Amino acid sequence: MSDLPPSGATEPAASGPPADPAAPPPPAAEPAPGPPGTTGGATPASGASGADPWAGHTGPVPVVPDQPGYDSPQPGAPNPAGQPASGALPGWSAPGDVPPGHTPQGWNAPGTPPHGWNVPPGTPPPGWGGPAYPGHPTPGAAYPVPGAAYPVPAGPGAYAGWFPGIDPQDPLVNPPHAGIGPWFARCTAALRRGWRQLLPIVLLTQVVPAAVIGVLALVFSPEGELATAPDGAPVLPAGFWGQMFAFYGVLLFAGLIFGLLQAAGWAAGTWVVARQAAGEPTGLGAAFRYGLRRALGLWGWTLLVSLLVMIGSCFCLLPGLYAAFALALFGPVYLFERREPIGRAWRMFHSRFGMVLGRVALVMAVLFAATVLDAVVGGISGALFGVEPMTSVGTAVGAVAFAVFGALLAAPAYLAQQVGLVVTYAEQRAQEGPVNAARLAAELG
Repeated sequence: MSDLPPSGATEPAASGPPADPAAPPPPAAEPAPGPPGTTGGATPASGASGADPWAGHTGPVPVVPDQPGYDSPQPGAPNPAGQPASGALPGWSAPGDVPPGHTPQGWNAPGTPPHGWNVPPGTPPPGWGGPAYPGHPTPGAAYPVPGAAYPVPAGPGAYAGWFPGIDPQDPLVNPPHAGIGPWFARCTAALRRGWRQLLPIVLLTQVVPAAVIGVLALVFSPEGELATAPDGAPVLPAGFWGQMFAFYGVLLFAGLIFGLLQAAGWAAGTWVVARQAAGEPTGLGAAFRYGLRRALGLWGWTLLVSLLVMIGSCFCLLPGLYAAFALALFGPVYLFERREPIGRAWRMFHSRFGMVLGRVALVMAVLFAATVLDAVVGGISGALFGVEPMTSVGTAVGAVAFAVFGALLAAPAYLAQQVGLVVTYAEQRAQEGPVNAARLAAELG
């Protein structure tokens, strides 16, 4: 027996109003009895008794799976008069009714945005308010369309992944992914803005202590030369060990005392760099007052970091050098945040290892060049005035003059260290969240 309907059953009526596509489908005909031994037909009748619960519904008919009257047609069954299958929404085509190579009705072509998203490619979906963190959408918002551009409302000159509110033209904060060029430009701009205030601060708090320590080293340097015993063994000069302990004791005491002055100078210089970048007035008196307020705390943390570097250097030179690089930002961290400077500096260094290492290496290279230059000046002084220049007035004056000159040659390195570390710290803060020069200046207090 054929399963097809009688001939002419699919012809539409010649007259009468068209069928409402939103109306529920008519009840299915009573199926033919199944073969003996079965309990019923293939599809039970729908709405055989009782009122139709969707009789007054004017919208689309909801799809209710596994309910009588809402089963999809069997595979291969005809679709009379092009009507949607039972259970399909109006305006949508059944999978079997679409010719090959055509897009079903109600579906979008692959690679196009959903219906109602009339946005150009690369723009965020409607309702997107910008991400709170790079690579993560706002809580509750959907992810952007695959292949679309990163949805950051960045202005001219901005880079994908910036936090909202970061100014690419900020004079102090180098934005994320800007590179080493803008970082160097901000360092040089800070020097041009503040050299009139920074140079006196460096001379009084860095150069003068270095010159005094250099002169003290000349005065307390152990005298005498190694002698040779009759058996050929070297003999130390008389009183060598006493002079050696006095030499290092004086240098250590001077370093501790002048370290407090140097800490005040670093704090004052940081205050000048941050406030000038924010466009606020600066003065030497106000800078030194701020430096004195922060000097004791910064001096204490400097002693602890110096101890860690020295311990690392005792095991091997490389661990000490690594500690010096990893903790280089402890000073700005303490001045701006005043909490956990060693831990924060360590995490900043390892969170963005390559970036921080590159910036700090440039600063260290300038300091190393200044150290080499000072050693060259010291070598010239020794060649001119001998290893014991303080034995006569003429050689003493010449040796002291060379010591002061060597300390003056290190002033540019101190300026580079001051500015480079502050700009590096500001750049790392921008990697963690929105920040600008005005906020950093306010954090100094």
